[in-house]
Amino acid sequence: MATLRRYPVKSMLGEVRATLDLTPLGVAGDRRYALIDDETGRVATAKNPRLWRRLLQCSAATEANAVAVTLPDGRILPVAEVAEPLSDLLGRRVHLADERSAGAVVERSDPLDVLAHGLDAEIEAAILEIAQGTPGGAFVDHSAVHLITTATLDAVGLERDEAVRYRPNIVIETPADCPPFIENDWVGVTIRLGDVELRGTMPTPRCSVPTLEHGPMPRSPQSVRYVLEHNRVEAPGFGVLPCAGLYAEVLTGGAVSEGDEVRVG
Repeated sequence: MATLRRYPVKSMLGEVRATLDLTPLGVAGDRRYALIDDETGRVATAKNPRLWRRLLQCSAATEANAVAVTLPDGRILPVAEVAEPLSDLLGRRVHLADERSAGAVVERSDPLDVLAHGLDAEIEAAILEIAQGTPGGAFVDHSAVHLITTATLDAVGLERDEAVRYRPNIVIETPADCPPFIENDWVGVTIRLGDVELRGTMPTPRCSVPTLEHGPMPRSPQSVRYVLEHNRVEAPGFGVLPCAGLYAEVLTGGAVSEGDEVRVG
């Protein structure tokens, strides 16, 4: 494996970890919190960049099981204290949630519309229920774990640290001759990471989030345009969409560490 990541607060930058603990509920400490729009009750996510892209200028990290958030102005606050300053930053009232409610939804702007009309255009957004492939209360988009290969990152033209644009938990190092989007072939297949066993559930649909600024990283339209041109595939229940990466469920939980052997099939 190349890199392990988790994102304690949904749609914020996260943290690189040497080890992750995986259970059927997901990655421990991942998408543990989210901001909820007071007006609509929907989960705030940069999938609607007009409203929520500034969340990607914030980062969240975990120390001693406590999450702290670093704001764009450099302030570091306990996660329980961020709702007020984030409401000011975002220009909308939000509150913090520590468990996903049944039927929780997000707004997802079509990435083509965002590229064509700009970040501040009032684009009609689809309303999607999140975590349909995961039990428990984490604010994941679909399944418990999200992974992507270096072959796919290389094809798109992203450096290793830019993998964060796709927000994976696990970046898998693949051989130089591995084709991009090999993850498509892993749906229904067992993936072993050391003693942990995953099973691919579906290719990961891409929204406009990879194209946005991530902290100091500039915009990257290529992160979605390349996928739109080269890997539009069926995402069961969602239609034919541009996909990069793989969602997976956890069959056998445990700890995974950087450098663990990866076996597919």
